[in-house]
Amino acid sequence: MTDSFLIYGTRESERQPERLTSGKLSVDLSDGNLRSITYDGVEVLRAVSYLVRDRDWGTYAPEITELAVDRKDDSFSVVYVARCAGPEGTDLAIRVTISAAADAPLVFEADAISATGFETNRCGFCILHPIVGVAGTPVTVEHVDGSRVETRFPDLIEPWQPFKDMREITHTVMPGVTARCRMEGDVFEMEDQRNWSDASYKTYVRPLALPWPYRIAAGEPVRQRVVLDISDTRSATTSPASTDASLPPVSLERGEKRGMLPSIGIIVTPEEADAVIEARQPLAEIGPQELLFHFDPTAGHDGSAFTRFAAVAKLHKGTTTVEIALPCKRPLDTEAQDIATAMRDAGFVPDAIIISPSVDRQSTPPGSVWPECPPLEDVYAAAHKAFAGIRIGGGMLSYFTELNRKRVPSAPLAFVSHCTNPIVHAADDLSVMQTLEALPFITRSVRAIYGDKPYRIGPSTIPMRQNPYGSRTMENPNGGRIPMANTDPRHNGLFAEAFTMAYVASVLDAGLECLTLSALTGSFGLIAGHDEPVPEGEKRPLFKAVKTLAALAGREWTECRSSSASRVRAFIVDATDGPLLWLINVTKSVQQIDLGSLNSRQPLAAGLLELSPYEVKSVPLAD
Repeated sequence: MTDSFLIYGTRESERQPERLTSGKLSVDLSDGNLRSITYDGVEVLRAVSYLVRDRDWGTYAPEITELAVDRKDDSFSVVYVARCAGPEGTDLAIRVTISAAADAPLVFEADAISATGFETNRCGFCILHPIVGVAGTPVTVEHVDGSRVETRFPDLIEPWQPFKDMREITHTVMPGVTARCRMEGDVFEMEDQRNWSDASYKTYVRPLALPWPYRIAAGEPVRQRVVLDISDTRSATTSPASTDASLPPVSLERGEKRGMLPSIGIIVTPEEADAVIEARQPLAEIGPQELLFHFDPTAGHDGSAFTRFAAVAKLHKGTTTVEIALPCKRPLDTEAQDIATAMRDAGFVPDAIIISPSVDRQSTPPGSVWPECPPLEDVYAAAHKAFAGIRIGGGMLSYFTELNRKRVPSAPLAFVSHCTNPIVHAADDLSVMQTLEALPFITRSVRAIYGDKPYRIGPSTIPMRQNPYGSRTMENPNGGRIPMANTDPRHNGLFAEAFTMAYVASVLDAGLECLTLSALTGSFGLIAGHDEPVPEGEKRPLFKAVKTLAALAGREWTECRSSSASRVRAFIVDATDGPLLWLINVTKSVQQIDLGSLNSRQPLAAGLLELSPYEVKSVPLAD
């Protein structure tokens, strides 16, 4: 059994959810909320949660007291009180009741009250619908005025709310089974969380067009209720929800899609440039195709950064790109030319520039006023003038959300780029790995907007480098699993290696020009620090993944379809000595793999291959 510290980079274990069943309905009770809501083994909702957000959209982790769980043969009930401690001694208490019974709906009720008054950006229910098998399918939405609309879940990612003023939403779970989810106590609307790489459509309380943060008045109760009613018109069966955790082996088959693996980049900041120079040997061992240098005058970066970048570039045999957060406080030509002059004075000539107004790194949510920003056409024109002869790219230095909401003019650009981050809204292990489901929707949406324009992603790491939705990223001194945290212990363990290899498997058919998935040094890097699973100064497990991907760059890949991509991801690469099957276990459980018609050059016990939790393995295949 693999050491959990080596897997997660922390000795802190996640609390295991409690499985509750009622007839064919099954739910996981986790930290007071419901996850993995299934009916007859099929996912109905990804989650029903009662969440409280602070002014930076950070999520409170309430203290749960007075918890009581009552199980019967065909029903269950849960009661508890959740308490949030806010700034300046403010508090909020939420009394919760959850119940379900055979032939009766699942009901989740919450009464919140504050003795002091309580500031929040959001306080109430979030309901998550899954995306795989749901995107693009029919759905019925009932609005608060009683009107009903027959429509579809978005297929391509919707930048703004697809549904507003919601009271009820009904979709087909499987032939003969429908799920009706009713939300009471406030006005709800839906956002397409695939924008942030969350694998869900989120229906949430309090429209974003209303002011935030807002204050819950002292002594004023906030009452809400969610009712999930499942209708099953199939022939009657008697089997209850299964509690058997055993699953059949994951079967694989060769697919039809093919392409070339992207170049692999590494991000270098001025703050880490000297450390990168010291780590020249690991850099040479990886051999990345691209170094992506970050330059932000608003963070105090000046011409000395380019001197350090030039020194790093001398150690690198591949190409270089500089991403520039342009302040846009002076004439654009002046700002761009000053940066170009500083580069030349330092003897640093990159192969490409990604330029974006600094202000565009901050999100503009629905209902908010867009900040002052010059036209992007003018920004790109200034860049072409200042950096003549250098490829000019654009897009967003933040996430796909911002690119989807502010679509950059592509004609002046040699390529488009954006980042992703898996811990914007949730940071538990399951949610992080589930973000992989959203990546193909992101890349397909980008292709729908920008066609065959060269396309880059990154830097994309588990820890968050910048928070477009608040004033800061979250500090994480205790090494927990925290949304929007600027450090994450799993980056230091086998978890990150599996996530990174599975990330690549999820974006293969996007035809990426370059993919950047780490720094070399620092908390986003590949060299271990103090109190990590490997000794300080040694290579984190992620090092192996990035080195492997750099070695595979430019090789042909072939699709490998998995019968359960939520458990095992796979792809085939044309290696020097024949096809190589890459397997990634994206779960905390041992997985068995049936290679089917894929012929391994190595003998397999009982015809099956076994992967330990979050293991990455390569298997040579016969031609």
